[in-house]
Amino acid sequence: MKRFQIGEFEELVLLTVGILHGNAYGVSIKDEIETRLNRSVSVGALQTTLRRLERKGFLESSQGESNNRRGGRPKLYFTLTSHGKNALESSREIRNRLWSALPQIVQDM
Repeated sequence: MKRFQIGEFEELVLLTVGILHGNAYGVSIKDEIETRLNRSVSVGALQTTLRRLERKGFLESSQGESNNRRGGRPKLYFTLTSHGKNALESSREIRNRLWSALPQIVQDM
């Protein structure tokens, strides 16, 4: 189970990359999280997390076309790997098991 351990922000980033499938790059990921969750995301934290998830094999990156507006630098696009999808499924399964273990009195609060 440990090979799929991901933190809350890592899970949000993986889910967002999946949502943006084919259009997931730094700014689009940041904007999507901020819009959907009304949560501020720092560029540094996002870039660190994207690189960490890539090292873990949960994401892959590829360069897009060069763009004059970006000073000739291409965008770096991210895609969810099957290993990343498995990590998300594992996380969801763990959360569902914990939710189902809550006593009814707690659920009714």
